[in-house]
Amino acid sequence: MKIWQQISICIAAALLASLPGQVALAASVTGRLSTEVEWYDDAQGDSALPVYQYLQLNANDLAAKGIDFKGYGRISDDINNEIEAESRLYYAYFEKNDLFQDLDLKLGRQFVSTTAGASLMDGLSLDYGKSDAFTLSLFGGGDVAYYSGYSADDLILGSEIGSRLFDRIDLSLSYVQKWDDGDLAKELFGLELDYDVNKRLNLYSETQFDYLSESVSYFLGGASYQASEALNLRTEYLYSLPVFSATSIYSVFAVSEYEEVMAELNYRLGVGLYAFGRVSREIYPEFADATLVEAGLEKVRTDKCSGYLSGVFREDRDGQDLKGLKVHGAYLFTPQIQAGVGAEVNVLQRRLEDDSDETTSCRYWADVTGYITEALNVQAKIERVNSDLWDVYNRGRVRLNFLF
Repeated sequence: MKIWQQISICIAAALLASLPGQVALAASVTGRLSTEVEWYDDAQGDSALPVYQYLQLNANDLAAKGIDFKGYGRISDDINNEIEAESRLYYAYFEKNDLFQDLDLKLGRQFVSTTAGASLMDGLSLDYGKSDAFTLSLFGGGDVAYYSGYSADDLILGSEIGSRLFDRIDLSLSYVQKWDDGDLAKELFGLELDYDVNKRLNLYSETQFDYLSESVSYFLGGASYQASEALNLRTEYLYSLPVFSATSIYSVFAVSEYEEVMAELNYRLGVGLYAFGRVSREIYPEFADATLVEAGLEKVRTDKCSGYLSGVFREDRDGQDLKGLKVHGAYLFTPQIQAGVGAEVNVLQRRLEDDSDETTSCRYWADVTGYITEALNVQAKIERVNSDLWDVYNRGRVRLNFLF
């Protein structure tokens, strides 16, 4: 058995078996237990019926040593045997803050993220520095890949150093290496800048540089201006170029870059009521560029009602225009029951699933939440989808949550 597989099994064992003995000595234990049943039709018209059992667990001050544990995973299966409803261990790690002065430690399965790259990792991370003057992060371990297999030689190493300059500029530099079956697959550098001007204007950027191909693979630059307490303006430019593993056959093929320019306005009309408008220009080198305009209202629930309403217009030179609508409304009928309905009509949406790439243009749904007790609630949703790939199909979900 591979060493990183052994580590994962040990972590899972700690989550499901070893912890109960320690929990009795913990200062506090909280979490959520969720049982979810879902059904939907696949491309061939067969109905899948996956069942998921989720467990999220937080245990603080284990054995009075100041060690915390955080875990989240699921066990799953499809009753109708139509799809592979795979079990997942999302994270399960032990955490010790102030192991030494200003040094925090995490050990186990965890998500690491820097401008240079991100990964779900089985390993160790160290974070030093809690002031603005200087911070340093180091991490390394097994690179978890759910969809392409799991090998002992799939590794990730990285670091990030950050500081605050002149009391208004946040700067961080990061570096990530990824290894695939013992071969160097990716080597990436990251630079993040955030500049605050009088607490009204915020300028920010993120840059990722692919060292193996000697090219910028990602850049995001933007500005946010707080014109008043009610009015906020934001604009962004995005550039993205896919980075494939150097060990993958796809690395020898030409890839297409993507660019996007966006401007957005948000205005607070009153307590919990907001108006917004957004214009985006999507730039494709091999396809027609597209312009996307969306404007509408959003109501955050402050009493009984919540929801949103917006119009969406999308056009490109190939004539694939869409004039769409997004709407959702929910109402708290009693302290125990909230229900709502929603629709997205002629609005392109893309969702990446474990085993499919789904593009939809119309969705209609109804949802309800029942608060049985403070610790127990049930959620249900039924949805009708008009998919460009799968035509029309129905989807339903019921989820029971127990908080402890």
